[in-house]
Amino acid sequence: MRKLTKNILYILAKMTLARYKPRVVAITGSIGKTSTKEAIAKVLSAKYSVRQSIGNYNTEIGVPLAIINEQSGGKNPLLWLLIVIKALVKLTVADYPQILVVELGADRPGDIGYLADLIGKIEVGVLTDIGISHLQFYSNQNELAKEKLTLIKKLGRTGLAVLNFDNPKIFENRSQTKAEVVGYGSNPKAQILVSDYHILQVGQKWGVNFKIHHNGNVVPFFLPEVLGRPPVYAAAAAAACAVRFGIDLATASEALKSYSPPAGRLRVIDGIKQTLIIDDTYNAAPDSTFAALEALKSVASGRKILALGSMTELGNKTESGHREVAAKIVENLIDLVFLIGDDAKIIRDELGKRKFGGKVMWFGDSDLARISIQDQLQEHDAILVKGSQATRMEKIVKEIMADPENASKLLVRQSENWLNK
Repeated sequence: MRKLTKNILYILAKMTLARYKPRVVAITGSIGKTSTKEAIAKVLSAKYSVRQSIGNYNTEIGVPLAIINEQSGGKNPLLWLLIVIKALVKLTVADYPQILVVELGADRPGDIGYLADLIGKIEVGVLTDIGISHLQFYSNQNELAKEKLTLIKKLGRTGLAVLNFDNPKIFENRSQTKAEVVGYGSNPKAQILVSDYHILQVGQKWGVNFKIHHNGNVVPFFLPEVLGRPPVYAAAAAAACAVRFGIDLATASEALKSYSPPAGRLRVIDGIKQTLIIDDTYNAAPDSTFAALEALKSVASGRKILALGSMTELGNKTESGHREVAAKIVENLIDLVFLIGDDAKIIRDELGKRKFGGKVMWFGDSDLARISIQDQLQEHDAILVKGSQATRMEKIVKEIMADPENASKLLVRQSENWLNK
């Protein structure tokens, strides 16, 4: 059934792209794909009609669905038949966005190549990060890097490769494309150069301020209700795309003032007992955890608390990745640590070896941890909640947020399907 669905969707997506010929921006990377996609779509919408793939539709099934603008039929054959009929009908209607912004995921070798070939002509390829997440089906980080770099290798000479120059793997492979290259980040060689980054509080709200330098111009940017460097990278990639599509940086800056981070990505949420929650529960890898810990350190006025679930899909980097996170916990002087999941025991053991001075508690799953975390919170604590999808750390955020009735609007994985798991 899945193979048949995949083949039919491939054909429908090809037909749709041939019919409407949208300009395509494709994004891949170990982390930051969805946030970058949302930021790029927000900026380009200032001048063009834009569609971005919903949620994390970034697979061999999800990308074609994004192209034909339909949602999954799940396990219902009748729904899939309806999707096919609707996609064919849409081919007769002259109504399609000028720009399509999609993210490309890679679970196994060959995934990026398949998706890039499906799309065909990609005008802009964005590479956000190459780390050690999603290593489960790759022998090492170099194999994963090769997979991610496939996107920019597929670009033609008229295309644009937008690359995070702060990532060493990306920077050292920046010449592996025929396309024009625009780097972004704090690396002095970046054409979209980020400087003066800092977290600030405006009234009761937090946000990040920074400047972008390009061709002698300097434009200030402010992103409300986000923390940490990852949203800044998303905004910088969006700025690079803005230049490509003839949008000035001042317009891009203005557009991003209304940018909201996707659920579970470094969102600031009010907690019970006048606490501050940093909700980063969408997923977890060592690099994204380091960034989130930096954000926690920046905003905490009282105790710094961490609720961290196991980091999955790290393959042969599972042990070393968790031990590196333990070292960062010690470095950031976290006061209280809640660890959830089997692999998180590695962090617990490493903290013990490093004679960590804070209190550490371990739980088998997030359901077991929720009440204990709630009981331990005190006024003015700042708590970072993070973990891989499998650990369901959003359940903890729901337990300790001040307005749990807004969970469906603010938290990740709140669909009926997820809630029943």
